Amino acid sequence: MKKYLAIFLAIFVTSAFAPKEKIQKIYLIGDSTMADYSNYGGDEDYMKDRYPVTGWGQVFQPFMNKENLKSLQGLVKADSIIVDDRARGGRSTRTFFEEGRWSAVYKELKAGDLVIMQFGHNDAAKDKTERYVTVEGYKEYIRLFVNQSREKGATPIVLTPVARNYPWKDGHLQNVHGEYDAAAKEVAAELGALMIDLNQRSMDFFSEKGQEFVTKNYFMNFGPGLYEAYPDGQKDNTHFQPEGAKAVAALVQEGMRELAGSIK
Repeated sequence: MKKYLAIFLAIFVTSAFAPKEKIQKIYLIGDSTMADYSNYGGDEDYMKDRYPVTGWGQVFQPFMNKENLKSLQGLVKADSIIVDDRARGGRSTRTFFEEGRWSAVYKELKAGDLVIMQFGHNDAAKDKTERYVTVEGYKEYIRLFVNQSREKGATPIVLTPVARNYPWKDGHLQNVHGEYDAAAKEVAAELGALMIDLNQRSMDFFSEKGQEFVTKNYFMNFGPGLYEAYPDGQKDNTHFQPEGAKAVAALVQEGMRELAGSIK
């Protein structure tokens, strides 16, 4: 009996005084290119109703493993990371705010959290008035997300919008986001916020891979009969298949690593 009591006390003392693991959250706010389609809620069956469409945020958690966290010291101050993907398809900065999606994140934010924001695809959609935001409006909402993140002691990271698979010129993918690309950079510079130029990174990376490879393997382009959700096939040069999402997630992680290296 004394032997078992001694073992119990040893376990209790060890667990009581062992350092607690520090956990940090990364909130992702943005549009369909970042969204988690496997967790859209309702009665949807992802593999049946949506696969293979995949947002890069959906596959971002594995890039925040303990090994990768070593290279993010300075930016990440925790033993482990939880990625909370709040991005949603069809949302611009304005609609993300108006629908209360930002308010829900803001209420949960804690000091030390990260907020990674990537908008622009829907803000620029002039033909879709329900989501369209002028460039100045876009900048104003980014300012709001940055400033309110800081109010809670969280660290905001502004991303330029990820590239679409067009237009191509002389073997290189071009910027399709117009002034919205520059606007995100301008707000980040104005507020001294961390910024990852995902548009340029993805244009360069996709260009290295080549138009044919990227079109077939990264974006939602495939023939009929391959996937239950798309019996007639699909031709979509905005949204990603799993491999495309993973490639973009790796670019974001790479950008974070560079930011961490610049923090003194």
